[in-house]
Amino acid sequence: MSRQRNIETIMKSEYVTIGELVRITNMRYSTLKYYTEEGILPFEQEDNGLTRRYKRDESINRINYIKELKEQGMSIDAIKIKIKK
Repeated sequence: MSRQRNIETIMKSEYVTIGELVRITNMRYSTLKYYTEEGILPFEQEDNGLTRRYKRDESINRINYIKELKEQGMSIDAIKIKIKK
């Protein structure tokens, strides 16, 4: 069983895991995984493992932006186009 980092440590870290993003954004894991798979939530892959690392500040800002666009009624396809510009 792995240990969870405390919120203070997470908020000081440059990189976080998807599970930590779940904790700090109150988004569902499946939603963040979907955003990752759709290419609208970027990550970096560690060389020697399968761990995806997300830049904390950039990811939080991106998640909040996606939330705003969804609240305005935009689809994921429309969000992808807007983000890629």
